[in-house]
Amino acid sequence: MAKTVLIGQYVETNSVFHRLDPRTKIISMIMIMLSFLTLESFISYVVATLFVVSILLLSKISFHIFVRGLKPILFILIFTFIYNVVSTKGTVIWSWSFIEVTVEGLYNGIRIVWRIMLLILLASILTLTTKPLSLAHGLEKLLAPLSKLHVPVEQFSLMIVIAIRFIPTIVQELDRILLAQKARGYDITVLKLPKRILAYVPILIPLLFTITQRAEQLTYAIDARAYGNGKGRTTFRPLKFQQIDYKVGGILILITVSLLLLNMRGI
Repeated sequence: MAKTVLIGQYVETNSVFHRLDPRTKIISMIMIMLSFLTLESFISYVVATLFVVSILLLSKISFHIFVRGLKPILFILIFTFIYNVVSTKGTVIWSWSFIEVTVEGLYNGIRIVWRIMLLILLASILTLTTKPLSLAHGLEKLLAPLSKLHVPVEQFSLMIVIAIRFIPTIVQELDRILLAQKARGYDITVLKLPKRILAYVPILIPLLFTITQRAEQLTYAIDARAYGNGKGRTTFRPLKFQQIDYKVGGILILITVSLLLLNMRGI
């Protein structure tokens, strides 16, 4: 299960996105995601999909990793689709009892699920192509102006990156607990869906206990390295914008503006 988690993992390849400054990737991804939230027409969705597929190809990361990473959210996607189908009023094409399926509901369900998948793939590109420490350093540099308002930027950046990095760690711990139960003759995967959901409830206590232990060990490790509040710390490789950052950033801004213009004109 841990291998199916996209967010929080890093895959080493020699791609354009791996060579980019983390600040370029963070700013670009935020801009593109905001433009994706305004998608309405079919053409704009097709353009956005082609753009995301192009980014996946340029990252030189196997498509199998992305497809495998979407499996954990399959239930959420199905639930979102069904909820929109039965809750949206409009032209009824099928009904049973109080349940009605409408044309508008199908359209909204497909549109929202499509958008969620694009956003998740974009977010995964950021973490799959950026090392956690580089991501923390880039986020810290972007939020540096807030330090004048006495905002603990260094601690906030470190907290965000640790939270992202802990996602696959939590899943690994869950896998370990499930394997321990399977070794004792109790396999949750063979249970039916309602019983399987209830079977996960007793696992929460040992999982929370293990996560707490991990967090405590991480705290001791940070203290042992005299991290403190993080202010005034230097880095071995200072961040510096390169020519490739300006080129790729300009292209991404151009695509973002194009998507916004398509939505504004209703194309």
